[in-house]
Amino acid sequence: MDKSRPLLKKCDTGKSVIQYLHYPADKPDLVMLHATGFLPWMWHPIAEKLEKDFNIIIPYFCDHRCAQPAEGLSWQLLSDDLYAMFGTLGVRAPYIAGHSMGATVATLCSALNPVNPSAMVLIEPIYLPQNFYNQKITVEQHPLASKSIKRRNHWESPEQTRHYLKGKKLFAKWDPGMMDLYILYGMISADSGTGLTLACSPEKEASLFMGGNARDPWPLLSAIKCPVLVVEGGTSENRLYIDLKKAASMFPAGKYTEVEHAGHLVPMEQPGAVADLCIDFFKG
Repeated sequence: MDKSRPLLKKCDTGKSVIQYLHYPADKPDLVMLHATGFLPWMWHPIAEKLEKDFNIIIPYFCDHRCAQPAEGLSWQLLSDDLYAMFGTLGVRAPYIAGHSMGATVATLCSALNPVNPSAMVLIEPIYLPQNFYNQKITVEQHPLASKSIKRRNHWESPEQTRHYLKGKKLFAKWDPGMMDLYILYGMISADSGTGLTLACSPEKEASLFMGGNARDPWPLLSAIKCPVLVVEGGTSENRLYIDLKKAASMFPAGKYTEVEHAGHLVPMEQPGAVADLCIDFFKG
């Protein structure tokens, strides 16, 4: 890994200060957006394969705004922050790759603002059944926020962290290099001075999950005219309640593909396959 890249930068939009990774190049802009509770480094092995062809920007959406779990951090507000970031950095007609929350934020941003993306790869976007967006629920009632707020948040060492994560179903199929990145950058020194805690705390992750019902994306899909590739994990549990084939059909230039043997965390499990999908689709 080139230790000089990526660059860690901050973007002050006037309303918020957003950290981001930057792989600078005199090439078309490519913006990559991470999943709920994760971090920009989850795109790094993929970005390394695309950086020769793109000026890559990967924002960090976790702690740039204050929010409590009960009130949530609206994904529409995140989409507004993303659009403000585009203006501040001079991003024009970007290529966009988003995963989970990041794919949904990209959808809202592109549909509600004159982003004019060149093409989009949306991996496991969170397009919930429409009746969900009309409900007001508590953290305890939310199927994901209720779990994330109880997440373990202290380990004695990187080795203990790795052993713990590898025993969890969510992390069982992760690429080893992705696991290394998550432990290196997804953990910070505990306030006590001993051990490690999550960089995106359980409370912040729960706030993000609670913000996911702020805006129904389904009526907005037809407004995105650029080529869109919707990517689904072949074994993703989200298939039980999210119809991504239907979603792909609602984009005017939408396509659908499935990554076999991958769960919801497709980029973390099969980064090489995701890089190939992005290269082929963006160059096609």
